[in-house]
Amino acid sequence: MARINKVAVTGASGLIGTALVAQLKNDGYQVQKLVRRPVRTSDEVFWDPIKGQIDTQSLEGVDAIFHLAGASVGGKRWSAAYRSEILNSRLLGTTTIASACEQLKPAVFISASAIGHYGETGNRAVTEADGGGTDFLSIVCREWEAAASLAASVRTIKLRTGIVLDPTGGALGQMLPLFKFGLGGKLGSGKQWWSWITLHDQIKAMIFLLNSKIEGAVNLVTPNPVTNQQFTAALAHALKRPALFPAPAFALRAVLGGFSTEVLGSKRVMPQVLINAGFEFDYPHVSNALTELVK
Repeated sequence: MARINKVAVTGASGLIGTALVAQLKNDGYQVQKLVRRPVRTSDEVFWDPIKGQIDTQSLEGVDAIFHLAGASVGGKRWSAAYRSEILNSRLLGTTTIASACEQLKPAVFISASAIGHYGETGNRAVTEADGGGTDFLSIVCREWEAAASLAASVRTIKLRTGIVLDPTGGALGQMLPLFKFGLGGKLGSGKQWWSWITLHDQIKAMIFLLNSKIEGAVNLVTPNPVTNQQFTAALAHALKRPALFPAPAFALRAVLGGFSTEVLGSKRVMPQVLINAGFEFDYPHVSNALTELVK
């Protein structure tokens, strides 16, 4: 397999994208960031995912494309308008990038997706071989991945990412302030399964996949999902604080609206493709991960 040198990234300013770009540069890759505003530096390339525009000339010779851009599912209440934005930001952007891949012929196209694909799994463990759910995010993920498949002549990987743990953002970033003051607790019943991965292992896995022969769906979660109650207990222990203030389900539904289904829902997801490929997680267990992250 030819060595990959030149890598393009959409969503480069997000939590995962920022960390990915930094690690790629540290590893010696040439990185180009796709931006939706006028370019300011030589490593930026303009694109407009809504209009389907992209400066493919500046991307000539690219070896790999990571596509991470899309409207946040947790950023706002899910009004009808915002549901459309969540779906369209993924469909239009992914279609634009996949079409560019057909023209540019990189060695690999790695497109974001999410474990929302599986819907509610309860206590049942699922792998990449399992089918999808029927709720809103399941439908979004299914359409999202179908758009990525338009890059039919390129090795394509669909990253089904779980809860990404980092103190600077995401679920952990939002929970930390309450837990530091001893005001945290389980969410809802606490029995729902959370499938998670540290940002460190997320980036490590993405670069592992970049240089592999793997294609298709890949679950980016550790092999050790935990219940929400186990997670909150581990976080409280890492911070040396109590976890005495549970958030009742009805309150979360009132505050979060449609997104509450992701907080209260149960997804017990296993990274079977990564396990089979021999990938080694640096933080496979939640207690060690949280202790390291909250230092």
